[in-house]
Amino acid sequence: MLKRIHHLGIAVKDLELAKKTLEDALGLVTSAVEEVPTQKVRVAFVPVGESRLELLEPTQEDSTVQKFLETRGEGFHHIAFETDDLEADLKKAESHGLRLIDKEPRPGAHGTKVAFIHPKSTFGLLIELVQE
Repeated sequence: MLKRIHHLGIAVKDLELAKKTLEDALGLVTSAVEEVPTQKVRVAFVPVGESRLELLEPTQEDSTVQKFLETRGEGFHHIAFETDDLEADLKKAESHGLRLIDKEPRPGAHGTKVAFIHPKSTFGLLIELVQE
């Protein structure tokens, strides 16, 4: 069952510059940078109230985030919902005709399990499901 908005993903070309801008200009606090090899990105989280922003910088040319940056530029990339049963929510989504990018969970940042739902089946919105 989906519990809450876990974070909003923001694709950036330069993670350190994005962190510095948010810290200096807006007074936000950013987390340490973590590499997520399964997604070919480096990430930093920015707590904002009950939710967070996730800054994503590609680490390889074939990263989906790199492709996103090349076609759309920097900006909003995805919305992530926290779930208490990722496998069940994936099955439910698929049974209702949603196109899954990940049929099985994969490792995410901070020891989470994650899976993505394709934006072509969700009105152009890339959805990530996260189980802590």
